[in-house]
Amino acid sequence: MRQAAPQLKEVTFDIKKGFDDKRIDRYLAARLPDYSRTFLQKLIKEGTVLVNGRMVKSSYDIQKGDRISVHVPVLEESRIVPEDIPLCIVYEDDYLMLINKPYDMVIHPAGGHPSGTLVNAVAFHCQNLSQVNGPLKAGIVHRLDRDTSGIMLVIKSDAVHSHIAMQFEKRHIRKEYLAVVEGEMAFDSDEIYLPIGRHKNVRQKMAVRRDTGKEAVSVYEVIERFRGYTLVKIMPKTGRTHQIRVHMRSIGHPVVADFMYSDHESCYLSDLLGKERETGESPIIERQALHAHRIEFYHPIENRKMEFQADLPEDISRLVSSLREIRPYRHASN
Repeated sequence: MRQAAPQLKEVTFDIKKGFDDKRIDRYLAARLPDYSRTFLQKLIKEGTVLVNGRMVKSSYDIQKGDRISVHVPVLEESRIVPEDIPLCIVYEDDYLMLINKPYDMVIHPAGGHPSGTLVNAVAFHCQNLSQVNGPLKAGIVHRLDRDTSGIMLVIKSDAVHSHIAMQFEKRHIRKEYLAVVEGEMAFDSDEIYLPIGRHKNVRQKMAVRRDTGKEAVSVYEVIERFRGYTLVKIMPKTGRTHQIRVHMRSIGHPVVADFMYSDHESCYLSDLLGKERETGESPIIERQALHAHRIEFYHPIENRKMEFQADLPEDISRLVSSLREIRPYRHASN
């Protein structure tokens, strides 16, 4: 039987200011966070993304005055299609599994993005998944941003889900992230207590909101300094949307290549060398340099402490190696 064509909806963006090196695929990825950049590039190639009524390439740099129209499929709210997407499984038993999520993977179908998500992948791999958060978020008890990589829990039953959710609520679960941030951090460690809420003007962004924000606490420890950059370990004590990214920005050290909270959406070798970018140069990294490195929790059935970690992915490792070679930290001489 031939599958019915998906229902489409149109989303329009009017560009009211200029951007420095803002490719259309990156702009749309920032404004449509439920869609992967790969999926948006596919739409651009198919001609369902138009700029001023014309087709463009994914590399098109948007200009002030442009009108961008995007036609995206409307999601069927209760249907999950299992997909044979490769998973990097760190651990699995009858109750739960831990996955090393790659970047550029959406967690669950939303906003007209019905496929290619982590939920589609685990639905293919697992016969049973928790349904506490509904079928579109089957198995999901916490989340990572699309362009954040790393360790993530997936739950197989509602009873186990409730147990793990309680551990999150009581802050018994310890999560550690690794990030490369801009600037040389002054303190070896510190705690950040800054409430976070929705940005006043940009719906997709979060911000420090001392008036209406919710409690947000992050602890960090410096691992290694470079000239102009720092590798840092961050332990969030609360779980607000974009918490680490907002907190790092708020103290003047945004995560490298964070398209939403830093002034640079990618990092090139020429940037580290202090030179002009070469024509055709590929970036070292083109997503936020943030990785969920480690998680500790108690097994909901066996009540034993579980500890798992996911090593840095290739792009962040490449960035750190480049910094060690090009921008080693030099202590000031007395």
